[in-house]
Amino acid sequence: MLDNPFYSQEQHGPYQFYDLGDFDLEEGSTIPDCQVAYATFGELNTTKDNAIIFPHMFSGTSKHMEMYVGEGMALDPTRYFILLPNMIGAGLSTSPHNSPNSIAMANFPNVTIGDDIRAQHRLATEKFGITSVQLVLGWSMGAQQAFEWAVRYPDLVKRVAPIGGTAKGTAHNHILVENAMRQIRSDSAWENGNYKQPNAVSEGLKNLARYFSMIGLSKEFYAQETWRAAGFNSLEEFETNFWEAWFTPMDPNALLASLRKWQQADVSKHTDGDLASAMGRIKALVYNMPFEKDLMFTVDECKFEHQLTPNSEMRPIPTLWGHFGMLGVAAEDKDFIDNTLKELLSQVA
Repeated sequence: MLDNPFYSQEQHGPYQFYDLGDFDLEEGSTIPDCQVAYATFGELNTTKDNAIIFPHMFSGTSKHMEMYVGEGMALDPTRYFILLPNMIGAGLSTSPHNSPNSIAMANFPNVTIGDDIRAQHRLATEKFGITSVQLVLGWSMGAQQAFEWAVRYPDLVKRVAPIGGTAKGTAHNHILVENAMRQIRSDSAWENGNYKQPNAVSEGLKNLARYFSMIGLSKEFYAQETWRAAGFNSLEEFETNFWEAWFTPMDPNALLASLRKWQQADVSKHTDGDLASAMGRIKALVYNMPFEKDLMFTVDECKFEHQLTPNSEMRPIPTLWGHFGMLGVAAEDKDFIDNTLKELLSQVA
């Protein structure tokens, strides 16, 4: 085990744990005493059908999604029970740095999006007895999880809002993620995943940060120096105090576990590789919400899957912040997303 203070109640709490016991993974391995971290807001009604499930993105935790929860917002805890689960391997739940030696660090097994959704389903139904999910939403890897929920449990999910993500990765996205993993592994201190200190792989994480600064935002963002409106005085200050500050506290193996999961996401696993058949299983009302200038999950890629999905509407998000518009650094981005979610929740499903 490796103690990383970034993954703590002080940084990301409050959160709780649900014990899955020995959890068998889709690819054949088992995680002993697997723990899923989660946060909740609001109360379940007597019929336990007012739930919203909001998984997080790559490099994030449930804490990062709390900004979309609040009275008067779409995710209003006075109306809904809002469950924010944390992905296995991503830092707070059972992960490479906090696991027993048999599966710690470089020995951590490969976890899939499907594994996460099976775990989240157990949390929702075993722990809370949820009978219906009014909305599953998520950004980026959260969108991958939202699609998996809708395909795997079509009778349970009423509405889905995938934000800036696809149900199946493209070849371009596969390469994009592969190169993200290479940024971490480029650091000699990585030691094939068996580094000895939580901050040892600092150069690899800085490389990852600079890589995401290139792919995460639109070209127009940089051409118009939009970073100035976020309070930065120079491009280098933005690179250092926004991007590097985001990634450098994190655990490299947790990031790699998430990246492998991202790279392999594919709901057509349920239908022998037939994506159209997989998307056709979705019974929920879907608002597909790409970012208009996203370089990672493009509008065209999202539109392709939208056209395969029954009861789907396109709701592109206009922002120069590209894939990272979800962070709401520009207030109008957060407002647009919140208002679109309000509209979706107002629809009969």
